[in-house]
This record gives sequence, structure tokens and C-alpha cells, in this order.
Amino acid sequence: QVQLVESGGGLVQPGGSLRLSCAASGFTFSSFTMSWYRQAPGKGRELVASISNFGGRTNYADSVKGRFAISRDNDKKTMYLQMNNLKLEDTAVYYCSAGLRTYWGQGTQVTVSS
Repeated sequence: QVQLVESGGGLVQPGGSLRLSCAASGFTFSSFTMSWYRQAPGKGRELVASISNFGGRTNYADSVKGRFAISRDNDKKTMYLQMNNLKLEDTAVYYCSAGLRTYWGQGTQVTVSS
């Protein structure tokens, strides 16, 4: 079965860093563009970053450019999101997605608070 499992979320102070991971199984990982989305309470899911199947192209929301870095390791079938200089407004549940929102993980909570 297809599985996407996020990990690495937690509580961090403003200016701190977290590294999220998304472990994939049950499909040909390298055939899929992968993305990170986030959803704050009462709001819809927004695209944070995406990465092409072999990592050659990346895209970032304007709000995270220069602070977040998306990457992937196709051998490990894992996608990552390095989040630096975290801000209060980054607080959300972060989800990984494969393809055009074809598959979703369960999400991992990121809370930025002083």
C-alpha cells in the first residue's frame, strides 16, 4: 500500500530550526514530483515547496524563500524540508504529498512559539 509518513515536527522558538522528513513506500518514488504543504487552523492547505522527481527543480512559497530548503533522496525514498529561521506564522500541520496531490501523509505538527 502507498504510505507517506511525515516526521520531525515539534515545538521550536522563533529563529530556530527543524528538519522534516517524509518517508515514502508503495510506489515508484522517483516518478513523482513531491511537495510539502501546510495547514493552519481554519485555513486551507497551502503549498510550501515542491521538488521535481530527480531534484533538478524546486519551488518555494514566497513566505519561506531563503529560509526553507526542500530536498529528496530517491535511494532512501525520502523527502526533506529543512526549516531555518522559523517564524510564528510558520505554525501549522505540515503534510507531504506525492504527484499532483495524488497521495498524502498524515501530517506533522510544527509549532513556533516563544
